Amino acid sequence: MTSSDVSTRETGHLAVASTTLGPWRAAGAVGVVGAAAAAGIDLISLHWSLSLLAGPASIGLFLFFLVGGVGSVVSRKGGDRRLRRWAAEHPWQTALVPAAGLAVTNTLTQFFLSSSGVFASIWTGLWHAAVLGVVIGVVGQVMGSRHSS
Repeated sequence: MTSSDVSTRETGHLAVASTTLGPWRAAGAVGVVGAAAAAGIDLISLHWSLSLLAGPASIGLFLFFLVGGVGSVVSRKGGDRRLRRWAAEHPWQTALVPAAGLAVTNTLTQFFLSSSGVFASIWTGLWHAAVLGVVIGVVGQVMGSRHSS
């Protein structure tokens, strides 16, 4: 199946489906450990404020989507091999799914757990998602080029 055989809507469905093949349980564990470590550092350093949970939650979400997203573009185990191949061939489209998930969840986290306003929360969610999307896309692109050669 070539890219010309797939419509834009089908491409979106393939990106979501290939992202679900990532190691999301391991990603959850990494996210929880990262958030707990960040919260512990905030507590030990007496960096207490009304937004004590916003920073660690943001770090935990970033790590969760990073591990799950990278795993979905580079993993070769389990799941449908056609979806894995599609994800390896289209790392940037696959990277958009976890980036969108991070943008939404991080925006809501910043808005409800910090003293940030609506626009500051949206900005924070978007730039974190952009960084995540670039990291996942670059890792997928590099790993895809290494496996094809």
